[in-house]
Amino acid sequence: MNSSPIEVATVVEALKAHGFQYQGTGQDGWLLFSGELKAAGSAYGCTLELGPHLNEVPRVRLNQLPSTLPAVLPHLGASGQLCYLARGSVVFDMFDPVGQTLACISQAEHVLDSVLRGGLVEDLEDEFFAFWDGPFCLVDLQGSELGRQEAYLAGPGTAILAVVTDDKDRSIAKLKPLGWAPTEKPVLAIRVQTTAKPRPDQRNWPPKTMQQLLQWQSKLDPRCRKKIERRLQAAFDAGARRALVLIQSPLLTYGFASLFERPPAPRRPAKSARQRLFEQEVIPLSVVRIDDRYMAERNSPGRRTLAGMSIAVVGCGTIGGYLADMLVKAGAGTSGGKVTLVDPDLFGPNNLGRHRLGFPDLFKNKARQLRDELRRGAPGASITALPVDVKDTELGKVDLLIDATGEEALGHWLTWRYAKVSPILSVWVEGAGLAVRALLKTQQSGACHRCLSDHVRSGRFMVFDTPTPTVLKGHGCEGLYVPFPATVSVQAASLAVEMVQAWADRSTEPALRTRLLDTGRTLATLDCSPPAVPACPACNS
Repeated sequence: MNSSPIEVATVVEALKAHGFQYQGTGQDGWLLFSGELKAAGSAYGCTLELGPHLNEVPRVRLNQLPSTLPAVLPHLGASGQLCYLARGSVVFDMFDPVGQTLACISQAEHVLDSVLRGGLVEDLEDEFFAFWDGPFCLVDLQGSELGRQEAYLAGPGTAILAVVTDDKDRSIAKLKPLGWAPTEKPVLAIRVQTTAKPRPDQRNWPPKTMQQLLQWQSKLDPRCRKKIERRLQAAFDAGARRALVLIQSPLLTYGFASLFERPPAPRRPAKSARQRLFEQEVIPLSVVRIDDRYMAERNSPGRRTLAGMSIAVVGCGTIGGYLADMLVKAGAGTSGGKVTLVDPDLFGPNNLGRHRLGFPDLFKNKARQLRDELRRGAPGASITALPVDVKDTELGKVDLLIDATGEEALGHWLTWRYAKVSPILSVWVEGAGLAVRALLKTQQSGACHRCLSDHVRSGRFMVFDTPTPTVLKGHGCEGLYVPFPATVSVQAASLAVEMVQAWADRSTEPALRTRLLDTGRTLATLDCSPPAVPACPACNS
């Protein structure tokens, strides 16, 4: 059965009329065509590759370029691959593969023409990662200190990679699930900073010796080059066997390694230490940040993360489980911060259908099991479990307290106990998953959980025009159960994390937010900030 609405034979005939001859299929199933691109007054032989389902942007590879061109060109890979469209920037119309392919060829000719005429050179900065490739170097540095750092060799089996860290135990915890163990003896690493965005040297690339690398750095940032040379010379003179260098630029962090070779001195006059350093081979490194701050910031550019904050989550049930997971992914528990999970209950089979935990956690404490599960995904996070009733413990001063129990009475108690020392975010499900709600109570003003309950009982700030119906399921005295799917729990957790992120960005309005899940109903109260009830016994307004 044809997996494309257009027959391949139709496309082959149409492209043949435009000078592209069908050559069969490649190993990955893509259709291969040979033809020419017209650019800069000449024709260049190329291979055009179409996806097997005729629904992807074609790949273009030039067969040969004039030897007089620079060694490095923007948008052109070492094997002739031409990057003429940003991936994901267009939607390829599978119902018009011929027209779409011809448009792509035209765009490829336009880009190639600009490249061959010396244009688009600035794009080399954004493409630098494609020109600087080598063994992996994992960077787990929480601080911003420059200069000497510690690095260790690690890797699966015989594969070797480097890990640069300011906390070896933290990095070991991250590598352990991968089966990687760093060496005991540290390797010298040097961290420098530059104001220049890197771009490859178009005439001499890649650098193979220390001299070539330093010459390249001189063109980018002479001051940075001097720092690199000075520190490497000192390490070489001190007898170091190898060194790693991390260069922190405004665009990205990149690096290289050098294994210091010291061949026997020849009979002729010995070379200077500087000359011997310049002759050392350099190895580009693919630098990958694995520090907790970066992993959180990458998903929220320009916004504050939860790193360094102390957050307590009361209730590790269906909402609390997903909520805690999202908090850790947003940086909670990292950079000196802490996540405290509080729940005295065991995880039972009745929870399996809509909880973050699963079968391996049955009949075990929810807080402890959730802590262990989150640590597996974020080994560097500080997560504590309190398998007790929150009324029987002391949380102390936390930056934010989250009530994810859905128990109104407990919410009133938490407000009475902690509202004067910590902001409190309450999140719950309305009825059998008809809507989800969250309320933020700060120390300064606004309604607390008890205030809102009083408002709703008097007909104000209700979710719907009539009281929310509650459907209860249960058998005898086993307890009441409100049925709703896991998607509702995730919606509630997502709403809570959105409000936590807003709070971290110092935005606390509106304090009451509702997400309608039953599209057959009309929301009665838009997001707002209800006033406190005078003389509320919970928040003592």
